[in-house]
Amino acid sequence: MSVKIRLQRHGRKQAPYYHIVVADSRAPRDGKFIENIGFYKPQTVPATIELDSDKALSWLEKGAQPTDTCRAILSYKGVLYKHHLNAGVRKGALTAEQAAEKFVKWSEEKAHKVDKSAEKFIKSVSDKTAEALVAETKVKEARAVKLAEKLKAVEDAKVAAAIAESTPEVVETAIVADTSAEMPVEIPAETPVETPTETPAE
Repeated sequence: MSVKIRLQRHGRKQAPYYHIVVADSRAPRDGKFIENIGFYKPQTVPATIELDSDKALSWLEKGAQPTDTCRAILSYKGVLYKHHLNAGVRKGALTAEQAAEKFVKWSEEKAHKVDKSAEKFIKSVSDKTAEALVAETKVKEARAVKLAEKLKAVEDAKVAAAIAESTPEVVETAIVADTSAEMPVEIPAETPVETPTETPAE
C-alpha cells in the first residue's frame, strides 16, 4: 500500500482550509484517511500552519511520500531538515547532539527570516495603502475641480439667459420713450366763442 501525506479540503466556496492527513494514495482526496497530523489555512496572512512534527517525521521514516504542497509545508516547518539530520545520525556522519544543535540553529535562523518577511510584508501593505489613499485624494480633487467648473458654466449660462431675456424689454421701453418724445403734440383748435346777438327792442 502506497501512503501519502496530502491535503484534505474543507470549507465553503472561495474560503477553503485543509487538513494535513496521511492516507492511502488510492483513497479519494476528501475520503478515508489513516491519520490527521495538521491543519493548513492559506486564506490568512501569513498562512496558518499547525503541524504535529513528530507524527509527520514518523510517517516520513516509514516511507510516506508527501505531495508537492505538503512537501513545501514540511520543509517550512523543518520536518524535512530533521529527517535529513536523522539520516545522517543513522549513517554515523554526525551524533545526535550535533544534529540537535544544527536543528536549533536552523530554527532560530528560520524564525528570524519569517519575522523579517512578515515585517517586509506589513510595510509593503502599508505603503500600498498610503499610495492608494494619495491616488484616491487626487481623484477626488480632480472631480471637485470638474464639478466646480460645471457649476460655474451653469451659472454663467443662467446669467446670460437672464440678460438675453431682459434686454429686449429695455430696448423696447427706450424706443417707446424716444418716439413719444419726438411725436408732435397736437394742440386742439380754439372753439369760436359765440357772442350773444342783441335782439332789437320792440
